[in-house]
Amino acid sequence: MFEFRNIILIAKRELTSYVSTPLGYIFASIFLAMAASLNFYFGKFFDRGIADLEPFFQYHPWLYLLLMPAIAMRLWAEERKIGTLELLMTLPITVGEAVVGKFVAAWIFSGGVLALSFPLWISVNYLGNPDNGIIICNYFASWLMAGGFLTLSSCASALTNNQVISFIIAVTICFLFMMTGVEIIQAGFKDWAPIWVTKTLANLSIMTNFNAISQGVIDARNIFYFLSLIVIGLAINSKIIDIKKV
Repeated sequence: MFEFRNIILIAKRELTSYVSTPLGYIFASIFLAMAASLNFYFGKFFDRGIADLEPFFQYHPWLYLLLMPAIAMRLWAEERKIGTLELLMTLPITVGEAVVGKFVAAWIFSGGVLALSFPLWISVNYLGNPDNGIIICNYFASWLMAGGFLTLSSCASALTNNQVISFIIAVTICFLFMMTGVEIIQAGFKDWAPIWVTKTLANLSIMTNFNAISQGVIDARNIFYFLSLIVIGLAINSKIIDIKKV
């Protein structure tokens, strides 16, 4: 059984490291700058003549493909490199508690940065009458997707003590989980694979499940997908740490 007090202590430790090092501020600045650019410039906000945040959320999977591995690459790789992993494991906590605590901190941090884009929401409401229900669904879907990317990236970080290698592995894994539901990839399987294979691949796609929720319909199956991805990822992460510390 997990001791939630231990998880909270680890999460606080990690959150402190995010706000006390330049990495956290660099990440937040990049995300917010890209958010504004994607929505108003690349999304051709004023040319479209529609006051909404569709372009902003449309690019989130691709934005997270780079930014979430950047957050998670230090979770375990840095601990292993500077030799504090052994010290961490000597504390009266379990591997699972450490894994969950680190993940929760990264997920809360990413959610906080996402919340900083709130002025964009205010702006589109000032300029027009967007469907705020869909915007709320998009924020929720984006945060769930961030959790999915983070748990995959955390597994990659546990595999190595090199943050650059961790980042490359994480981006590769996340990209594969994104692209299985893309039409061009699906077309490559339709000619020879059974239909259940293509459907399964589509259902396993982060992009597919994100798009489903972002349409404004919160389906329990899509939420279950992201929560299952997170739980399974954390379990694999714990197993990797267990194996590596032997």
